[in-house]
Amino acid sequence: MGYDTRITRNSRSFMHIHILGICGTFMGGIAQIANALGHRVTGSDAGVYPPMSTQLEASGIDLMEGWDPAHLEPAPDMVVVGNALSRGNPMVEYMLDRGLPYTSGPQWLAEQVLQGRWVLAVAGTHGKTTTASMLAWILEHAGLSPGFLIGGVPRNFDRSARLGETPFFVVEADEYDTAFFDKRSKFVHYRPRSCVLNNLEFDHADIFEDLAQIQRQFHHLVRTVPGNGLIVSPADDGNLKEVLDMGCWTPVETFSASATAAWQAGGMVPDGSAFDVICEGEPVGRVEWSLTGKHNVNNALAALAAARHAGVPARVGIEALARFENVKRRMELRGEVDGVRVFDDFAHHPTAIATTLAGLRNQVGDGRIIAVLEPRSNTMRMGIHAETLPASLEAADQVLLFAPPSLDWDAETVMAPLGDKCRVLPVTEAIIEALRDGLRAGDTVLVMSNGGFEGIHERILAMLGDRP
Repeated sequence: MGYDTRITRNSRSFMHIHILGICGTFMGGIAQIANALGHRVTGSDAGVYPPMSTQLEASGIDLMEGWDPAHLEPAPDMVVVGNALSRGNPMVEYMLDRGLPYTSGPQWLAEQVLQGRWVLAVAGTHGKTTTASMLAWILEHAGLSPGFLIGGVPRNFDRSARLGETPFFVVEADEYDTAFFDKRSKFVHYRPRSCVLNNLEFDHADIFEDLAQIQRQFHHLVRTVPGNGLIVSPADDGNLKEVLDMGCWTPVETFSASATAAWQAGGMVPDGSAFDVICEGEPVGRVEWSLTGKHNVNNALAALAAARHAGVPARVGIEALARFENVKRRMELRGEVDGVRVFDDFAHHPTAIATTLAGLRNQVGDGRIIAVLEPRSNTMRMGIHAETLPASLEAADQVLLFAPPSLDWDAETVMAPLGDKCRVLPVTEAIIEALRDGLRAGDTVLVMSNGGFEGIHERILAMLGDRP
């Protein structure tokens, strides 16, 4: 479409940029990209913690612990404010009182990096990180050297962000709000040419009152995709069909692992580790890879479609997927001791939990699955998904639910439908003790949380190693 293969950098003076909330994956990615542009980058966070702190320190970025306003002295040229920061934070109040120039992470990215580039955005309730990682890797495998900013660490790159060497830039397009001063979804800033809409369910109950509010934000995203762009959307998602029915001015290509679509799967083995790719009715190749689950087959089809729009033939994308190593904390095997495997997964929504367990069940067959869940997201803590949570865990043989006092719902009552297969425990020490005597060779422990979960993965492995 007339794009130069070289990246054009706008002439700019180098600045001192200070980032508030720098150890979050998104803001840490902003820091790495700003650093690559030659800016001096510093940042503050309440907890300077790995893995992001390790990535940043390796890049020579100065990290400061806490919210001391002295971190803003001498005054930086620009403060980039993460969406976890709110009014009342000492550094936010100091920044406002002194009239320091500030912006949000998405706005800075849009103005300083994405302008004039071919943006490939991946949005949706589930699978954004994995699909964006697949897409970036397919472009990399094809020799397109894309930039990217992803809300996780793709193992093929071992970093969450980079500037890139060509116009192509892959961004994980989150519907969460932008900043305390900008309540639009992050993704409205990105203006993609290729846009994947993976799926859509109600989530983020702390900022959206209902599904209709989220659909409105997705409609705003659709409005920004040009007529010569492409929207990639599932053939069988009614919520996204309603979004597109609000108005769409861009060609749409559909995908589905189980229904008729422009991109669909055939000959899929039960665990999803191999499947044929059928594009517009024609077989184009077979994916054989290390990932499992129908959800990842869908993710792959969406990534192949978006990559083809950027000029990558499907057969090249299929070659790339055979070498795709997934993302850290997405069904990541953390270790195996005495025949017991411990996996770490980011699942924190009932649909994601059920899908992850279904994929694992297809992998292990009759082997026992012990699910350990931390309901950590704001939506989970509020109890919005309480009615559907027990059913999402049915595929597990045993469930250990972490229920600290901060939960806004009665976990014992909510989990009662699971009967004796579920135990509700208030501290992580009790979870580890519950596992100590019950695990045996052939068992799989699946830990699900969107946070650090008090380092429980390594503690479980250490406990297994200490057993007689």
